[in-house]
Amino acid sequence: MTRRVSRASASGDNVSTSKRFQRSAIVCAALRDDQLSRALRTIDTGSLMRGVIENTVPATPASPPSTSSNIETATSAAASDADAFVLQGPEPRKFAVADGELANVLSASGSFITRAVSGALCEGWTPSVVEGECPPGTYTLGEFGGRYLKETSDVGMFPRPEITLELYEFEGCPFCRKVREAVVWLDLDVIVYPCPQGGPTYREFVKSDGGKSQFPFLVDKNTGKKMYESDDIIDYLYETYGPGKDRVPSLLRAGALTILTAGFGLAPRLGAGSRYRTAKKPDTPVTIWSYEASPFCKLVREKLVELEIPHLMRSVGRGSPKRQELMDRRGVFQAPYIEDPNTGVALFESAAIVKYLEDTYASA
Repeated sequence: MTRRVSRASASGDNVSTSKRFQRSAIVCAALRDDQLSRALRTIDTGSLMRGVIENTVPATPASPPSTSSNIETATSAAASDADAFVLQGPEPRKFAVADGELANVLSASGSFITRAVSGALCEGWTPSVVEGECPPGTYTLGEFGGRYLKETSDVGMFPRPEITLELYEFEGCPFCRKVREAVVWLDLDVIVYPCPQGGPTYREFVKSDGGKSQFPFLVDKNTGKKMYESDDIIDYLYETYGPGKDRVPSLLRAGALTILTAGFGLAPRLGAGSRYRTAKKPDTPVTIWSYEASPFCKLVREKLVELEIPHLMRSVGRGSPKRQELMDRRGVFQAPYIEDPNTGVALFESAAIVKYLEDTYASA
């Protein structure tokens, strides 16, 4: 089948970020354990702390997922002028923690410690020092002594999907986290259909459409592919929308060690983002600018999953050109940031976003 992707022109042979972790790959390969991986596949990391194995089959009947027209609406809204949304809530403050949120932020930081830079950087991320003042309105990592830091990556050379990818997953699953990290490495946007335990909609859809209740589950309408198995999905994404499956970073190739580090990083949250709470379903997916390694983004993703709110996840790892895009939209870059086409509301600051989602979509 011919792939429906648009390819950016490129020249040269750039060194992948994965080469930087070559030594780690040697250690990780020795720890690969397929049986352990299969055993962990059905374990909720929150329940892991209590020794409870997740029941992955929901009892309630499912509704079909959002229609393709709703996906197109969400994608169009994400690309539309920011004036279509009213910015509410507090002004964005870098690295500031809202009152009463320190414990949540610290517990959500576990994966950043155990997973290092995976889920933080785009492929080929390269920082550089530029002489002179940073031009107004230009995204920068920081300024000092008449210089500023610039970030680039290789993602502009990779094919991009014409139709937004669809990912069925939930926050507390280490296998799902691996795929979300790959999405950040490749700077892909995906429509996420949350599948928390007890969720009435998307879990049963995955079971009926794919044949089993297992996560993550990827649907690519550009190629007609539907896939289970995190390693297979990652290989596919790198081969189809990246530098090739032989360039998958070592941090995603470490077998059982990858799963253990992902699982232990998620464990301090005690299963947050894994269990369904009764909520009102939005007509159109909410858009979130997010990257996996951020504890602030994680807190918002947990709430989106718990309330089973479909969302267009716009990846903004370091080196992503979408950081400048958000800077152009709002005059500042900070993640998480959401735009809700159902209400016309836009918000920075994780605590404010979580409260908004509760007030707007959670049932009493």
